[in-house]
Amino acid sequence: MTVTTLTMYDILRSKIGEVEAKALVEFVEQKVSSQVNGEISGLATKADLSREIGMLDVKIEKTKAEIIKWMFIFWAGQTGIMIGILALFLK
Repeated sequence: MTVTTLTMYDILRSKIGEVEAKALVEFVEQKVSSQVNGEISGLATKADLSREIGMLDVKIEKTKAEIIKWMFIFWAGQTGIMIGILALFLK
């Protein structure tokens, strides 16, 4: 059940009086508004997501380049070792 400001004011006015009801309703509205604004400021925007995705793409490219470099070193080392072993056997 949703309680609107006017409904809350009407219920409180009959219970605690007009001035107090108005003050309480304004206080609740202020608290809800500040909490909603605080939560909205923590949300990511499209620009934030685009920037993070761009940074992630850069990291992926660096990682791919690093893997290719180490693969080349590994295969060159393996080739060198195989040539050395064959040279020992052929002597």
